[in-house]
Amino acid sequence: MDLQRIKELIARNKLVKFYQSKVWRALRLKVLERDNYECQACKRKGKVGPGQNVHHLKEVKQFPSLALVKSNCEAICIPCHNEEHDRLKKFKKPQPKFVNEERW
Repeated sequence: MDLQRIKELIARNKLVKFYQSKVWRALRLKVLERDNYECQACKRKGKVGPGQNVHHLKEVKQFPSLALVKSNCEAICIPCHNEEHDRLKKFKKPQPKFVNEERW
């Protein structure tokens, strides 16, 4: 898959086709193997998590030329990937404000 094709998919909002391509799937496996199937975001936090997804450090939509660059990708777990893209924002309930009043 060449850069022009990736740009076309971005323009038509069909980036899923990129993630279904053989080229991406091959790169994805190489990245997971390189990172020992461990979440790199968890590692930075001092934790251990299974790296099931591959995350682009610089997003494909803004940097299509880096879409197939191995150094721009890292293994990441699903919760960290959702956090990275702020996908759960609409599901988070606001925390109630702490009130320091004793009510007896």
